[in-house]
Amino acid sequence: QAQLAESGGAVVQVGGSLRLSCVASGLNFNSAGMAWFRQAPGKEREFVAALTWNGVTAEYGDSVAGRFTITRFNPKNAVYLQMNNLPLEDTAVYYCAADPDAFRPFIRRTEFNVWGQGTQVTVSS
Repeated sequence: QAQLAESGGAVVQVGGSLRLSCVASGLNFNSAGMAWFRQAPGKEREFVAALTWNGVTAEYGDSVAGRFTITRFNPKNAVYLQMNNLPLEDTAVYYCAADPDAFRPFIRRTEFNVWGQGTQVTVSS
């Protein structure tokens, strides 16, 4: 059973930083593309960041580009999201997602079909 477990969500001040973690099990992590999505109350799910199976190519949503960094550490089946300079608009539930067996040199945003339960990030003033 493929599973993803997020952690690291918290309440942070505007302008602060936070790092989210996601640990995968039940899938071949080394061949999986990994991504982060988020959903704020009353809004649609939004793409945040993704990384190809080999960690070579990263892609970011327009609203977070330049502030967020996605990385992976395959020996721990882990993917991370470093979030800096957080505005109120970053408040959302953040979800980790996987695209299994994705031997692609590029990212297909619609192919992520394994999801974690989410972790709440709240940016306060």
